[in-house]
Amino acid sequence: MRGSISLGKILGIPLRLHYTWFIIFVLVTVSLVLYFPGDYPVEHYPIELRIILGILTSVLFFASIIAHELAHSILATRNNIPVKEITLFVFGGVSYITKEATQPKTELLIAIVGPLASLAMGGIFYGLHFLAGEALLANFMWWLAIINVLLAIFNLIPGFPLDGGRVFRAIVWQRTHNYHKATSIATKVGRGIAYSFIVGGITIIFAYHLWFNGLWLIFIGWFLHNAARASYQQVLLRRAGSGITVRHITDYNCPLISREINLRDLVQQYILPTGRNCFPVVKEAVLEGMVTLHQIKKIPHTRWDTTLVQDIMTLASKLKVAHPDQDVLTLLQEMDGKNASYTPVIERERVIGIVNREDLTRFLRTRTDLET
Repeated sequence: MRGSISLGKILGIPLRLHYTWFIIFVLVTVSLVLYFPGDYPVEHYPIELRIILGILTSVLFFASIIAHELAHSILATRNNIPVKEITLFVFGGVSYITKEATQPKTELLIAIVGPLASLAMGGIFYGLHFLAGEALLANFMWWLAIINVLLAIFNLIPGFPLDGGRVFRAIVWQRTHNYHKATSIATKVGRGIAYSFIVGGITIIFAYHLWFNGLWLIFIGWFLHNAARASYQQVLLRRAGSGITVRHITDYNCPLISREINLRDLVQQYILPTGRNCFPVVKEAVLEGMVTLHQIKKIPHTRWDTTLVQDIMTLASKLKVAHPDQDVLTLLQEMDGKNASYTPVIERERVIGIVNREDLTRFLRTRTDLET
């Protein structure tokens, strides 16, 4: 997910923190500071102590979300389904699985294990609540127990792409033996649930004047609707790209240039006549690097005559390359991960063309539109 920072790896799975996470972290912490110490006199607990426990509770809450997502990820990897990363964001967390399950049973198990993990975490904190001798600490454990149970219940709502929606899709898939049809049905149900949240939020605002609660429900409904649509589009893209290799979408007419050409000649002889903005740099067709219009624009015009391509190009060792028989969906995921707009295509150690991410995405979307 873009706009996120790396927190390292857990069990070999990259963990990232999206900037929107800080919004919910602050909201949860402030709510907890106001909540603690519950029914006990506030004066018995200094504000400093409540702030520390509020922050600690928020951290443990998000640790519980990580445990929820790890449960999904571990079961996915055990079923030979790669997990790209886990990202925490405003609505909790999400595991980025790079391909779908091949069997409905596998889909169901991967989906259900997350809520089960949250219920288990709720049980652990519920037990610790009884063991805690101090009232404030017991309150702290009780809140974590309740929030984990609520997290499990929320995720079991049959609205795709929530866990409950994926369980529902697995059941429909098992009965229809048609993955695409099951996804379509689950998506429609997910959108219906999203609209229910939105209507419920509007009703709460106008009937009960509870603006915060109503807006929060509308926000959740909007998020679920967009998530359902995006997830369904991903399924359609995977279907459209099935059996398509890099060879089918390679631009074989891309000019190959020398590292010794200066920028003015590059602009006048290649960029202006062709309108292209990216060129592989080669020596006897062997890749040496890549130069883009963005790199050229950083150099003042007065220096174009004296600046060579080799002075500004990205070296081949830092480039992601593709191969003709590579699956296009895998390539698209790799390009998205590195935020790469272009990738040179190599066959027998020689450059044969280039792949433009924008053209690749347009190609897949066109196939998707024709098949739906």
